[in-house]
Amino acid sequence: MTTPPDHRRLGRELDLFDTDPLMGAGLPYWLPDGAIVRHTLEEYVREAERRAGYRHVYSPVLGKRELYEISGHWDHYSEDMFPPMELGAEQVLLRPSLCPHHALIYRARSHSYRELPLRMAELGGMYRSELSGVLGGLTRVRAITLNDAHIFCTLEQAVEEARSALELIGRAYADLGIRPARYRLSLPGEGGKYVADPELWRRATALLREVLDGSGIRYEAAEGEAAFYGPKIDVQIADPAGREATLSTVQIDFHQPERFDLHYIGPDGAKHRPVMVHRSVIGSVERAVAHLVESHGGAFPPWLAPVQLAILPVADEQAEHAHDLARRARDLGLRAEVADPAEGTLAARIRAARLVPYQAVIGAREAAAGLVAVRLRDGHRPDPLPAAELLRRVGDRVAARGTGLWDQP
Repeated sequence: MTTPPDHRRLGRELDLFDTDPLMGAGLPYWLPDGAIVRHTLEEYVREAERRAGYRHVYSPVLGKRELYEISGHWDHYSEDMFPPMELGAEQVLLRPSLCPHHALIYRARSHSYRELPLRMAELGGMYRSELSGVLGGLTRVRAITLNDAHIFCTLEQAVEEARSALELIGRAYADLGIRPARYRLSLPGEGGKYVADPELWRRATALLREVLDGSGIRYEAAEGEAAFYGPKIDVQIADPAGREATLSTVQIDFHQPERFDLHYIGPDGAKHRPVMVHRSVIGSVERAVAHLVESHGGAFPPWLAPVQLAILPVADEQAEHAHDLARRARDLGLRAEVADPAEGTLAARIRAARLVPYQAVIGAREAAAGLVAVRLRDGHRPDPLPAAELLRRVGDRVAARGTGLWDQP
């Protein structure tokens, strides 16, 4: 029986991330290749959000205890938060969520109905006091970078905004090669610490069902999986061993706008309460990378790969040609590296670069003709190409995103 890929093992083998006891459990650090994957993923999400009309903000990872008392996190979620830190007469906490901060940012300015929907996004840090026994690799960590966003809108806009968020999640999954295991409507369960407002739950649940039904998405209702302040749509993923986890979420929230006394000025000149749509395209960056490592076995889509083009001169005489090609590739924004003959035989260097999407082999004939012999990661070998044509082809595939390796001319 084949052992399913494990991102913890692959992460170390591929020099993506690691941990150190002195840093602490659940606090991984990122090595250069892992940092490339993470940075590329973060920039992809920011770009997708910008195209979808989101505005990005930064907010601090600390907040006064009073902030989380207002949001309800302290009453309903304090067991998962780090203890307060004493700063003179005040207590501050590492935040367990970004939504209270975004509510304050919205509240800091007056808003007209003409500004809505107002889409606010952030890739921000948050912290969970996870017990050491449940920590594992990148999937359960104590310091989380969350791809989070909050849409402040009218009640009439809420369903369409939530539906658009689901579409944004679907497009990202297609580009990343992620297949959702199922969609879940997460509802409150018996005995949980939930906001005691039956009408709030009824209204939010009805709207989320409208979103799912209108999108034609098959889903399952699950009790006991809701956030403390409201129901949510969870996009579930499964690792190669079949274990499920939540990656992306969409929520419709009436609770936070009420707690923070948020409002906008309507066409009648009066104050009205906005609805707050929470959504996360890829959830935590850590969990997303863990899933990508396992689902692709380290063979990332070309646009996400730490090294996109490996250049292999057959002999030292072609090294200058190889390094010139690498410089040209980097000038075009591609991530290229040269595997010189000193690193081993050509066959050994090809094997070492087996996860790189594209390999360019330069022998004496190729160097003389200004060509490169192309090898794709999937085993295909297109005809030799001029160096400029290879770089154009690779650049086009990287720019197009997705998981495909090669376009026909």
